[in-house]
Amino acid sequence: MWGLSGQSFGRTLTPTLKMRSTWGCCSRTLFSASAVTAKRSGDAGRAPQVLVNEGGGFDRASGSFVAPVRGVYSFRFHVVKVYNRQTVQVSLMLNTWPVISAFANDPDVTREAATSSVLLPLDPGDRVSLRLRRGNLLGGWKYSSFSGFLIFPL
Repeated sequence: MWGLSGQSFGRTLTPTLKMRSTWGCCSRTLFSASAVTAKRSGDAGRAPQVLVNEGGGFDRASGSFVAPVRGVYSFRFHVVKVYNRQTVQVSLMLNTWPVISAFANDPDVTREAATSSVLLPLDPGDRVSLRLRRGNLLGGWKYSSFSGFLIFPL
């Protein structure tokens, strides 16, 4: 039995690596999506292009992932600005709370990426999404992606 204790986003984690019968139901929870329209700070935009959505956790209409089971998940995003002198700030949101942010702010380059990754403990129904908090992705939207997967259930 392996254990981990600690506080994470107000939650106490005490996972164990017991193989339970529920493991098989959720072991293939993963998604990857890319933007299909230009984005400005605060815009909802059109639904993203879903490249894979194994387990059905990615909600295309809202562009967010909804956790089907309690577990530890991995998320990563890669957002590109092209020919854009503005600072771009992108935050990965857990429900309505910003967990991590990434910036692209060099005015002297033609292409720059804001990218980050994180491991998060989620409960069923928790929603993970990206929010463009500053700038715009006009021109770079088609090079941007958001992906995630279940590492193990808790």
